[in-house]
Amino acid sequence: MIGEEFTHLRKSKPVILTAGIIWTLIAWRYNRQGLSPAALEALQHTLLDFSELFLFLLAAMTYVNALDERQVFAALRSRLAHMGCSYRLLFWITGIIAFLLSPVIDNLTTALVMCAVILTVGKDNTSFVRLACINIVVAVNAGGAFSPFGDITTLMVWQKDLVEIESFFLLFLPSLVNFLVPALCMHLFVPNGTPHSDGKVIAIRRGGIVIAFLLAATIATAVGLHSTLHLPPMLGMMTGLAYLQFFGYYLKKTHRKRTARIPSSYGTMADVQPVDEDDRPFDVYHRLARAEWDTLLFFSGVVLCVGGLGFIGYLGHVSESMYVGLGATTANILVGVLSSVVDNIPVMFAVLSMNPDMPLGEWLLVTLTAGVGGSLLSIGSAAGVALMGQARGCYTFFSHLKWTPAIALGYAASIAVHMWLNADTWSPSRQPIEHPAHPTAITLPAHADPVIDRKALQSSAGRRYNPS
Repeated sequence: MIGEEFTHLRKSKPVILTAGIIWTLIAWRYNRQGLSPAALEALQHTLLDFSELFLFLLAAMTYVNALDERQVFAALRSRLAHMGCSYRLLFWITGIIAFLLSPVIDNLTTALVMCAVILTVGKDNTSFVRLACINIVVAVNAGGAFSPFGDITTLMVWQKDLVEIESFFLLFLPSLVNFLVPALCMHLFVPNGTPHSDGKVIAIRRGGIVIAFLLAATIATAVGLHSTLHLPPMLGMMTGLAYLQFFGYYLKKTHRKRTARIPSSYGTMADVQPVDEDDRPFDVYHRLARAEWDTLLFFSGVVLCVGGLGFIGYLGHVSESMYVGLGATTANILVGVLSSVVDNIPVMFAVLSMNPDMPLGEWLLVTLTAGVGGSLLSIGSAAGVALMGQARGCYTFFSHLKWTPAIALGYAASIAVHMWLNADTWSPSRQPIEHPAHPTAITLPAHADPVIDRKALQSSAGRRYNPS
């Protein structure tokens, strides 16, 4: 994530290469020890974990792209640009909308939409754009922390059944505090005055509102199937994708191009090309192809890398050092700080693979810190990196770093609020739901070297390691 800003090398490329190297070395070593089925079994289980999240994210990204193609986000941007608000009011409106919208759609899309509003109405005021972009990054990361649909990390925690969907809303007030504290600090530095907008009004294309309702129905399907029948949320999302496919078929069949009539060479009126070249039929597969494939491939590489390291025992040593040596609360707070430098996806997946024995309150804490910790630096989240490119020259790493103390104050305040309001979730009676473990791979004894030891493996053949 750090190097991508400077090298412009997509983050998925080195991660996928690393995953291939890790599993090739594991397979080579296990084959020499005559234990190749164990490595294959572990790899297959890791791929199963990834496939559930991959299909969930693919369906969600397709819906977001469909809403974008129907100009729902462009219409929202146009409405905000024509409200005639002052800089300070616009600062708060975009921040609040970002906070409330990111739990429903992904925080990256929310950040890009809100940043487009800022650049449209405040392009002549660099100071306003800079502060508004920082506010948006903090808001989308905070908003995504109290919903399983707001960020990939919260989605992973939910799919592992470590936190029930209603328990995520216990993080609403801590997340709100995380957003409000730095926003209040920046408010006095937002310039006075009212920006001038000369942008055109954009209307939502046919079917856009219906697709928004279909997205809500898809989320309800995923939540309902998971809560009542204990089916993976992926099944509900893919079922909801079928809603969009059938509605897309209806839009395509009922599409009528608007045409103009001009005099022909014989003096009569004749049909010509459509007046609006953008008036094209809806195609759901074009929306599917425009998913964030770099993010999906990056995620696959992360899952494989972390799964491989967990299989050969490294994560066990790290888990013991952090969660036993430092204590769960300190370790979970450090996870948030680490996510400001390293992408929060591999950090959270590593924690899930360690699977420390923690009460619900600690799982909520690490969900909060991994989500909002990325706001400490501009490179700590996908939203920050994207806005550095979108608002190039205005919003930079060092302009964000200037406000890191205020953001850190909000980070500390959100943790304090969570520990105060949700103190009962630390009690043993509020443990996360336990599910039967799936045997996946052989665990190395604690005294064994991470490099494969045949005798150690054979002596521990009865024990199984569950990377979930």
